Amino acid sequence: MRQWTIDAFASAPFRGNPACVVEPFAAWPDDGWMHSLAAENNQAETAFLLKTEDPARFGLRWRTPKVEVPLCGHATLASAHALFAELGAQTDLLTFVTRQSGELTVRRLDGGFEMDFPAQPPHRTDVPAGLAEALGAQPDEVWAGPYLVAVFKDEATVRNLTPDLAALEPIAGEASGGRGNISVAALADAGSGFDVVSRFFAPGSGIPEDPATGSAHCILAPLFAQKLGRPALKFFQAYPGRGAELDCEHRGDRVLLRGRAVTVVESVLRV
Repeated sequence: MRQWTIDAFASAPFRGNPACVVEPFAAWPDDGWMHSLAAENNQAETAFLLKTEDPARFGLRWRTPKVEVPLCGHATLASAHALFAELGAQTDLLTFVTRQSGELTVRRLDGGFEMDFPAQPPHRTDVPAGLAEALGAQPDEVWAGPYLVAVFKDEATVRNLTPDLAALEPIAGEASGGRGNISVAALADAGSGFDVVSRFFAPGSGIPEDPATGSAHCILAPLFAQKLGRPALKFFQAYPGRGAELDCEHRGDRVLLRGRAVTVVESVLRV
């Protein structure tokens, strides 16, 4: 059985966010086995695919080294890339059936992909106790959806954060997706070519910092679309040394996420 490591939301190797994608199964493997493989891979996510009778339709599950997650953007993008680029899918639209996020579609575009995900607009909330201290800076606003979103006054503050991850892990506030998953964001500097700069810290999911987080942009896109008064926005996730580009468009109860992906490793599983 083959497995690929794919940099998602990247136009070149060693950028964006790497995800491992396992060749599609005929039946779901044991949960313990999937957990062990995800821990062995030690990437933010490993994607597991399930064949169906329809060659354009697959079951999809995602695991971090620690937990199974309800939604993952970069590993969905990586899964679509593997099916198109490595397995020769003969369609322009793939449908993924997930356990907690319904059906997700990925459309092949010229030079990239467009994912159709559920929008998750956040609500304004008080700054949770300990959050500013754990992040090392006082946010101007905090919003809560599946993750907390801390909004700062400028891009430099977001880029320069060096949070205390142990202190961040138990913080949940009013986030519905559990503790220790925090997106931070600010309007991008003028002339940067982007609208918003963000980062994502997820010690609660076993990920110190995630290089590119599609699910977080299901929250960020409606939030900043409202702030800026337009639905289509360019985001840059500023993981140090990598960086990821996400074009997002808020459409009612959906968010379109557009990006590219690059295969960097092909391997063969012997277990």
